[in-house]
Amino acid sequence: MNDLPGIVITGASGRMGQMLIQTVQESDRARLAGAVERPGHDWIGRDVGEAMGGAPLGVTVTDEPLEAFARAQAVIDFTAPAATVEFARLAAQARAVHVIGTTGMSDEDIAALEPCARHAVIVRAGNMSLGVNLLVQLTKRVAAALDEDFDIEVIEAHHHHKVDAPSGTALMLGEAAAVGRGVDLREVADRGRDGITGPRQRGDIGFTAIRGGDIVGEHDVLFAAPGERITLRHVATDRAIFARGALRAALWGQDRKPGQYDMVDVLGL
Repeated sequence: MNDLPGIVITGASGRMGQMLIQTVQESDRARLAGAVERPGHDWIGRDVGEAMGGAPLGVTVTDEPLEAFARAQAVIDFTAPAATVEFARLAAQARAVHVIGTTGMSDEDIAALEPCARHAVIVRAGNMSLGVNLLVQLTKRVAAALDEDFDIEVIEAHHHHKVDAPSGTALMLGEAAAVGRGVDLREVADRGRDGITGPRQRGDIGFTAIRGGDIVGEHDVLFAAPGERITLRHVATDRAIFARGALRAALWGQDRKPGQYDMVDVLGL
């Protein structure tokens, strides 16, 4: 068992953290090597399995990430932008693969990952599922095939706990549409409509965010022209798909040279 790649989960108490721990525990290709939480959290010093309400797993929750990373081969991180940037520095020191599912990262946050990727593998994606990454590729191809007579709107829905909008996946899809059209998303994105906005600008890529209940994740890319509409859609009903994708990325990264990668690389799309 100790020959299997060791995985550390950050943000262990969160919904994704617990799902990731469960996914690693159930895998026959990896082992749980550590669980990290922020200083002062009431899980610190407890067995992570017991803290989750189950049987002991033999892994104590720690607030010393570098110590945990140094004993592992990979880190899976679905936390917050500031924490992720710091974890990237520490994972680079430990030469551990860093899988990042954190969303809401700014351009500055993403730029801060570059020096870390000189020393370790970083796999970062707004969504870790196979279906969504296929949708990204389809979006790029459809956008390339259609002209600006087709308005593009990315519509996403998530649970009411989600703190960022548009979602990381929606931004991935918007970027794919922009690449397909050969434009810069920053110049054509329409991310907010309220009041008297005037007519839609030709060529804009719009974003609409819905928040409510326990929606795991729904994403539509709408191509709308006079007289016809095309909709590409992905619906997630279980966040385990993101955990399985993240574990797949952590294992894939074991044989790679330092650098930045995404799920398209992992899945070979």
